[in-house]
Amino acid sequence: MGKNKECIEKTALALLSMQRHSWEQGVAMQAFLERGDIEIVVALATEAVYRSMPDGRVATIGVTDAVTDPCSTGEGLLAACKETKDCKLEEGKEKLLHWALNLAPRSSQGVIYHLTTSNQFWVDSIYMLPPFLAAAGYYKESLINLYGYWDALYDKDKNLMCHMWDDDAKKYIRAAHWGSGNGWALAGLSRMMKLLPAKEYQTDINKIKTMVTQLLDSVLLYMRADGLFYDVLDDNSTFVETNLSQMAAYTIYDGIRQGWLSSSYADAAQKLREAANKKIDCYGFVHDVCGAPTFDKPGISPEGQAFNLLMENAYKKYEERLVMREEGR
Repeated sequence: MGKNKECIEKTALALLSMQRHSWEQGVAMQAFLERGDIEIVVALATEAVYRSMPDGRVATIGVTDAVTDPCSTGEGLLAACKETKDCKLEEGKEKLLHWALNLAPRSSQGVIYHLTTSNQFWVDSIYMLPPFLAAAGYYKESLINLYGYWDALYDKDKNLMCHMWDDDAKKYIRAAHWGSGNGWALAGLSRMMKLLPAKEYQTDINKIKTMVTQLLDSVLLYMRADGLFYDVLDDNSTFVETNLSQMAAYTIYDGIRQGWLSSSYADAAQKLREAANKKIDCYGFVHDVCGAPTFDKPGISPEGQAFNLLMENAYKKYEERLVMREEGR
C-alpha cells in the first residue's frame, strides 16, 4: 500500500527546508527530477549555478575541496537547461562539464579523485560523477570512472564496497564497509543502467547489472530483523541507521521496474521501505539516518530526505507497472 501523499509532501518540504552542501543539493535535485517536479529542479539548479566557483564547481557552500560532489547536480542541471534554455544555466552546465572532463584532478588512468587536497577515491563518487557524464553523453568517460572506483574500492572477499582509498599510498584510508557508502554505490549503479544507450553499450550494461546485483545480494545479507542496517554493515558495535534501507529499496524497485532485477527481491524491498517509513516524524523528517553534517551518528540529513522521496517514487512506479501487467497493458 502506498504511503500517505500528505506524508510524502511533508518529507519533500522538510528536504527543502534543510541547509545543503553540493552533494546534498545534487541528490535533492535528483529526487525532484525523478518525481517529475521540474519547477523545483529548475529552482534548485538556479541556486546551484549561482553558487559556482570560478573553476565550474556548482552548489559550493563551505566545502571547497570536493571534486566529484558538485557533479551530483549534473543530471538535474541538464534537465533544467532543457526545460528553460536559460543562458546562465547553460553556462553553468558547460563549466561543470569542463571541470569534470578537463580540470578535475585524476589518476594516470584518468579516474577522477574525490578531493582537490589529496589523491583519494571515495565510494560516494560512484553516485556523484559517472551518472552525470553518462547523462551528458560522455559514456566512455563515465565508464572509466565507474570501473576505476569499483576496482579500487570493491572488497572481493566480502563483496562489499570499502569507503576510502589512498591512491598514492596504495592502501585504504578507511576500509570499513560503510552502509551509506554501499547505498551510494547501489544507487549510482542503478542510475547508470538507465543512462547508457542499450545498443552501443550492452556489454557494459550487462557488466554493471552483475556488479549491482552481487553488491545488493551482499548488502541484504546484513539486513537486521527490523529491516535496518548497522552504520558499518559488518560491525554491530556501530549505530543502527535508516538511509541504506531507503537506498537499497530504491535500487530494488527501480531494478524490477526496469527489468534488470528479479521480482523475487520485492519482499525485501517492502521490509526495507516499511522500516524506513516508521522513522518519519509528523514534520516529515526521516530520523536515524547517518546524520549531517559529520555523518558519525544517527540524525537527519538532506540525503536521507531525498532518498525517502526517491524510494517512494520508485515504489509508486513499480506499483503502476504491476497494475498495468494485471490489466494486460
